[in-house]
Amino acid sequence: MNHTVATKYWHLLEDGRVQCDVCPRFCKLREGQRGMCFVRAREGDAIVLTTYGRSSGFCIDPIEKKPLNHLLPGTSVLSFGTAGCNLACKFCQNWDISKSREVETLSELATPDAIARAAVANGCRSVAFTYNDPVVFMEYAIDVAKACRARGILTVAVTAGEICDEPRREFYQHMDAANVDLKGFTEDFYWKICKGDFKNVLETLVYLKRETSVWFEITTLLIPGANDSNDELEAECAWIKENLGVDVPLHFTAFHPDFMMMDTPPTPPETLTRARNIAVKHGLRYVYTGNVHDESGGSTYCPSCSAKVIGRDWYRLTAWNLDARGCCKKCGTQLPGRFEAKPGTWGARREVVNMRAFA
Repeated sequence: MNHTVATKYWHLLEDGRVQCDVCPRFCKLREGQRGMCFVRAREGDAIVLTTYGRSSGFCIDPIEKKPLNHLLPGTSVLSFGTAGCNLACKFCQNWDISKSREVETLSELATPDAIARAAVANGCRSVAFTYNDPVVFMEYAIDVAKACRARGILTVAVTAGEICDEPRREFYQHMDAANVDLKGFTEDFYWKICKGDFKNVLETLVYLKRETSVWFEITTLLIPGANDSNDELEAECAWIKENLGVDVPLHFTAFHPDFMMMDTPPTPPETLTRARNIAVKHGLRYVYTGNVHDESGGSTYCPSCSAKVIGRDWYRLTAWNLDARGCCKKCGTQLPGRFEAKPGTWGARREVVNMRAFA
C-alpha cells in the first residue's frame, strides 16, 4: 500500500511556499517540510498525506465512550486513529498518539475495505475516527467512510472541529455522526491552551446543524481554573441554545492531569454537576456528565414527562424505556437521535482488534 497520497486543499504562494488549506492553521511549507499536524507534508509543488492506511491501533469500544449517547445506544464501535493533530492542547489525553513524530506509532496497516470488513465481522454498527483528529487524515477517513457505507456501517468523526469551509463540506458529506470537542468558550483559552481557532469551531457546529443531516453531540472537558467559570459556562450554554437549539446533546467531562498540565488537579464531580445545572437552566434538554461515576448525570430523561428513558452507569445501560420509534414509553415524546427498538448489549467492554486477519 502506498502510504503517501495526493491531496487537493492547498495552493502555491508567490514566494514559492505551498500553503495547506485544510484547517485555519494554513501551514506554509517549503520542500521537505511538514505541517504542524506532522502527517501532511510538501512534496514538490503539492501537499501530500503521508499516513494513508497506517493506524495507531484498532479497538472495539462502546459507542457511549466517544461519547455519543443518542446514536444506537449500547452498540459497539470500531475505533482507530493515526499519528498527528492540528491542535496543540496542553491537556491532551492522547498526546502519545496525537503528538507522535515516530512512524513506529503507526503500528497497524489497514485498507479502507479491510476496516469495513473488520467492523462487520466483529458486529460493530459503526467505525469511529478518534484518538487524534480525522481532519488531518481526511482522505483516508473519507475512503474508509465510503467502504463502510457500502456495507451499512456508520462512521463517526471525533473531532475538534478545526477545518476550513471547502474541506469541511467534503468531509462531512461522508460522515454519519460526530462528536465535536468544544474545548472552552473564549478565544483566550483556545489560543493559549490549544493553539486553536475558537471562531472556526463555532462555524463548524453551525454548519453541522444548519446544512447537514450528520448527527452530532458536543463535549467540553472542564479544567479547574481554566474553562470552568460560571460566566464561561453560561456563555457556552446560551450560545448553544441560540445557534444550535436545545436538542443537541452536551457532555461535560472530567479532566485528569496529563501531558503539559500535570500540576492541574482533577475536575471535582461537583464542577460537572454545577455545569450540568447551568445548561439545564438554559433549557438544554440532554446534558451529561462524563469521566466520573454519576448515573444520574449519565442517563437520558424525557423532556416532557421527566421519565428516565435510558439509564447509564458509566458505559453500561441500566434502563431502556424507548419504543421502536425512539419515543418515550410513558408519554410518547420523540427523542432526537438514532434509536432502534432494542438497545445494543456491548456494555463497557474494550477489545483490541488484530487487523492482520483482514489484510
